[in-house]
Amino acid sequence: MTKPGTPDLFAEDPLAREAADLRRLLADYSYRYYVLDAPVVPDAEYDRLFHRLKALEDAHPELVTPDSPTQRVGEKPAAGFAEVKHAVPMLSLDNVFSDEDAREFDRRVRERLGGAHLDAPVVYNCEPKLDGIALSVLYENGLFVRAATRGDGYTGEDITANVRTIPSVPLRLRGEGWPARLEVRGEVLMPRDGFAALNARAEQAGEKTFVNPRNAAAGSLRQLDPRITAARPLVLYAYGVGAVEGGALPGSHHAILMQLREWGFKVNEHVTLANGVDAALDYFHRLEQLRPSLPYEIDGIVYKVDELALQERLGFVSRAPRWAVAHKFPAQEEVTELLDVEFQVGRTGAITPVARLKPVFVGGVTVSNATLHNMDEVARMDLRIGDTVIVYRAGDVIPKVVGVVADRRPPHARHVHLPTHCPVCGSDVVKPEGEAIARCTGGLYCPAQRKESIRHFASRLAMNIEGLGEKIIDQLVEQDLVHSVADLYALTVPQLAALERMGEKSAQNLVNAIAGSKATTLQRFLYALGIREVGEATALALARHFGSLPPLLEAGEEQLMAVPDVGPVVAAAIAQFFREEHNRAVVQALIAAGLHWPEHEPAAHATQALPLAGQTFVLTGTLESMDRNVAKGHLQALGAKVSGSVSAKTHVVVAGAEAGSKLAKAEELGVPVWDEAQFLALLREHGITPESGP
Repeated sequence: MTKPGTPDLFAEDPLAREAADLRRLLADYSYRYYVLDAPVVPDAEYDRLFHRLKALEDAHPELVTPDSPTQRVGEKPAAGFAEVKHAVPMLSLDNVFSDEDAREFDRRVRERLGGAHLDAPVVYNCEPKLDGIALSVLYENGLFVRAATRGDGYTGEDITANVRTIPSVPLRLRGEGWPARLEVRGEVLMPRDGFAALNARAEQAGEKTFVNPRNAAAGSLRQLDPRITAARPLVLYAYGVGAVEGGALPGSHHAILMQLREWGFKVNEHVTLANGVDAALDYFHRLEQLRPSLPYEIDGIVYKVDELALQERLGFVSRAPRWAVAHKFPAQEEVTELLDVEFQVGRTGAITPVARLKPVFVGGVTVSNATLHNMDEVARMDLRIGDTVIVYRAGDVIPKVVGVVADRRPPHARHVHLPTHCPVCGSDVVKPEGEAIARCTGGLYCPAQRKESIRHFASRLAMNIEGLGEKIIDQLVEQDLVHSVADLYALTVPQLAALERMGEKSAQNLVNAIAGSKATTLQRFLYALGIREVGEATALALARHFGSLPPLLEAGEEQLMAVPDVGPVVAAAIAQFFREEHNRAVVQALIAAGLHWPEHEPAAHATQALPLAGQTFVLTGTLESMDRNVAKGHLQALGAKVSGSVSAKTHVVVAGAEAGSKLAKAEELGVPVWDEAQFLALLREHGITPESGP
């Protein structure tokens, strides 16, 4: 010990300073994890720091101190629960992170055993390393009497009342032959489905959500009210035994697990025996592939020498058995630096912040980009450029930033701001109040939204351009033939015939379909523009209210809210769309290309109701003069309701060629039936002169 006033001999030793810093950091992280249930770094970061400290101490034994985390298992139990002394310590396992490390573990095992084992394979019990909370459950004469947490390995917390509520914990052992006193050890976890449901309920109630299933399981076990624990979807998997008195158990670890299963414990279904390290590694890689589909989280595989007599010969080091090791999967969480935040524009105009990261190996791949979801999430995490962040990736899941290590924030860290203009097209970016997603308003113009806007424009309920499918749209955009929906009307047969899987006849048919779509209705045209919040019903209401396009283009939000069923949110979206000059330019280009529709007296100024108001029409069969959806739009523009079924309340059935059951139903009910000529006469009577459709 250094005397008062005497310089610290390690003060200028960089290795000693590093070891002291590691001890302090690990102690803090351990306290936050075990005592406060509030981890601030992922397990992989703790493991890395722990192994660095252990390597320093192994190379320089003089650096070992009594308070080093390498000299003990964990932390003291949290206050609020009685203490339980473990009769047999619940020690932790050493970790390996590669096949080579696992082979080295096997080599050490065989060398320590010596004799015939030097060249013969050792049989290992292999089981998934469940990502949960270790427990000790005590039985006396077959009855459950106590449960305790692992704690620091020697002293845990008495959580008997909580564990009693877990359905997979037997209150009385099944069968017979169990020892008079039996301590079973296992892992309590929360399945993925249960975790998702728990967080969904918490979000709905406005409560704090859990970070991951392990954190949720820990929080559930440490509730002072067992009724809360009982409501949580917890499961116990037995993985071994501790103290055993008044009876005997089988002579191998695997046989003990099978015996525990017979006595009523849940034992993991993937537990197996492997004859030698090669078989154990094959098992590791099989489970690694299976991992994403498992109903619970695992973070590696545990290899245990199966024969108990061999375990006894191998013994223990200070904190872990020599006969077992945990082979960890590539970390699903890592820490790295946030270099910048950029913004991407999705197919529907959603503006998404994307993290540009200092490359980090996580989830089996090197990650340099990760999603940040939206600006609300950025604000929730108080994320700043320059921060040290936690990145999560599992299987094929898109990497995402899930947290910030706030105590590592540098002085130069910068706030993240949502751009005011689209990074792709320069249009205004809007974020409606109460919504999480910000959007580009240049829907008809923005290159990032081009494919989606064309697909919607050509869809059946919009312009109904038959033959303009997704693969054709992809080619038109990727070959730079179409920059906006207005360019569709300038396409030629030779241009289309040159596309993949398009011959001369198909190209001509598509050109005809595009030309035929020019004769439409104002309702369908407005719906085709893809204005956010404007569906079929709203497009119809707008068409009826304004009667023609020019007054709608100039309408302010107050005027728009005078339209039936148009509230502040919808009015703001419409006004913003038509304020954007890029969108107005595309609309004018469409009109210049020949798109047209019948106009009528605006409902806002009409002195009488629409001529077909209150009447119900049904369309059936094939009309020669127009598509049925165009006919539907004409009827709706005149105030009629267009139904899909015939009833006694139907006013008129319009029957085209090959009309079927609806015509028969109308005749049965005595509903008036019109042919196409009568229908066209009605339209002309009200100023609508249909042209041939597709």
